[in-house]
Amino acid sequence: MELWYSERHTANVKLSIKVDRQLFSGKSDFQRIDVLESPEFGRFLTIDGYIMLTEKDEFIYHEMIVHPAMAVYPSAKRVLVIGAGDGGVVRELLHYPSVEHIDLVDIDEMVIEVCKKYLPQTACCLDDERVKIHIQDGLKYIRRCKDEYDVIIVDSTDPFGPGEGLFTKEFYGNCFKALRDDGIMVNQHESPFYPNDSIAMQRAHKRIVESFPISRVYQAHIPTYPSGHWLFGFASKQYHPIFDFDSKRWRDLNIKTRYYNTQLHVGSFALPNYVEELLEDVEEIG
Repeated sequence: MELWYSERHTANVKLSIKVDRQLFSGKSDFQRIDVLESPEFGRFLTIDGYIMLTEKDEFIYHEMIVHPAMAVYPSAKRVLVIGAGDGGVVRELLHYPSVEHIDLVDIDEMVIEVCKKYLPQTACCLDDERVKIHIQDGLKYIRRCKDEYDVIIVDSTDPFGPGEGLFTKEFYGNCFKALRDDGIMVNQHESPFYPNDSIAMQRAHKRIVESFPISRVYQAHIPTYPSGHWLFGFASKQYHPIFDFDSKRWRDLNIKTRYYNTQLHVGSFALPNYVEELLEDVEEIG
């Protein structure tokens, strides 16, 4: 008998992955967590029935949520990561010798423990001495922060359930306050392709534009995410993601990546017309 995992992307579209076995299933105080193993994508993590990462394509997401900001600000010392209990963001950040301290804030301790046990490929650096883990709500954590971080990375789940508060105007305003004068914030920005996802993307973009003087959107192709077309937000008090990007300086760091490179850095900010129109619609409202 064949076993298949199916995730509904819209009322009319599903992604199905053949599964060999289920490694973990549990329910925390916040959400259901499952780890499954597949012949095509290796092990993968789902939360409340939605794929968070797979061993085969997680490198794309984690490299693209970290390296564009760090390549613009490679001397960043203090970084705040909200969400990202799987550890992939931390792993990529620790390639930078300048990073002295990472505060990782995740509301669900079970996610961290499950990933350490079943997904060591991403969770391999969570025990590094430069990382301090805080089990609490990111929205509450950041309210007390002021002028503290060089970079903030918001690796939230989708904008409902435990992750809903990480898409509000209050949250982005608090991120602005928590950053130093030249700080950068990056967030996962949802997909522009299907209507329900694009509405969430527009809502997030509108609130970031209202909070930051520099706000740009960039893209990556992530096969297991809805439509495969995924966006990230780059917001800063001072640095522009292209004009302040020194490609030679980043290459001199000799960081090994599988997806990100300096040409892709520039190209990822060149968006399709339909995405530009979606972004312009909410910028005009603002």
